[in-house]
Formats: sequence, C-alpha cells, structure tokens
Amino acid sequence: MIPIRYLMIAGIAALALPSVSAAQVASGCKTPQHRQFDFWVGTWDVFPTGQDRLVARSVVENLYGGCVIRENWTPLTGTAGGSLNTYDPEDGHWHQVWMDAANARVLFEGDLVDGKMVLTGSWKGARKPGEESLVRMTYSRLEGGAVRQQGQISTNKGVTWQPFFDFTYKPVAIPK
Repeated sequence: MIPIRYLMIAGIAALALPSVSAAQVASGCKTPQHRQFDFWVGTWDVFPTGQDRLVARSVVENLYGGCVIRENWTPLTGTAGGSLNTYDPEDGHWHQVWMDAANARVLFEGDLVDGKMVLTGSWKGARKPGEESLVRMTYSRLEGGAVRQQGQISTNKGVTWQPFFDFTYKPVAIPK
C-alpha cells in the first residue's frame, strides 16, 4: 500500500505541471514553421569560410518531439558551448539561447528570411569585456549539404554592422 503522504506529494506535483492542450499534443512540433531550421541538424566539421583549417566539431540535434534543436559546439581551441533553439508559435519567432564555458548567456531571436535563418541578440562582452554589442547570425544552406553561419556585430545598436565571424559547416560522414 502506498502511504498517503506520497499520494499527496504526487498530486501537488501534478498541479505544478504546465497545462498542455489536446491540440498541442496532437500537432506536437510538426508544423512547417517548426521544421524551418532542420537544415542545420547534423554532425559537422566547421571551417572558416573559404579555408581548409578545421576549427570545431558541431553536433546539432533535433530533440524533444521536434520542438528543440540543440547544438553542441566543440572547438579545437577556445571556448566550448552550445545552444537551444525553438520556434514559438505564440509570437511567431525563433529563439536561441547560447551558453558557453566562459559563462556567456545570450538570447537571440529571429526568423526565416528568404530561406536563411537570421537571429539577433545582445551580447555583452562579445568583442571586448563590458562592451554591449548586437550580434546577428545568418545560417544559409549551401550546395552539397553544407551550412554557412555568418556573424555580424554592431556596437551602435544596429546602425552599422561589421563582419564578426564566418563559418562553413561541412557534413561529417558517420560510420554505421
């Protein structure tokens, strides 16, 4: 027999769970909008665009019923980190949170624009300690299954932008 205190704890815990409508459960995250960033899913060797110098390995997975895209960024040198990405049907935008081993946490928001995912966020210390910058990332599909991630930075609230980084993600052939 289960003691009453355990049943009461289970009942209280159930009340704390967010409510999910039947429509949300039925559709899950299978809408065309939820699939817009799937082109980034894969295991990648990452190179500065136009160069053959490997700088990182990135594993990008579609998880949690197709609701989240998770990146694990493992550079050969520098700071490891990762991101969680999701489409929010309530506001109609994509959201990314980037976190890394330097204790950075950046919130990006954006949309698919002309077939490219464009995400922008405020990143304190991106260029130099204490400096507030806007960072805009554009992810583009390339021929042969690669993905290009171009970063731009603005230190004047988006009035002007300068190149910040430019990477090409090339698919890694995983042995079966």
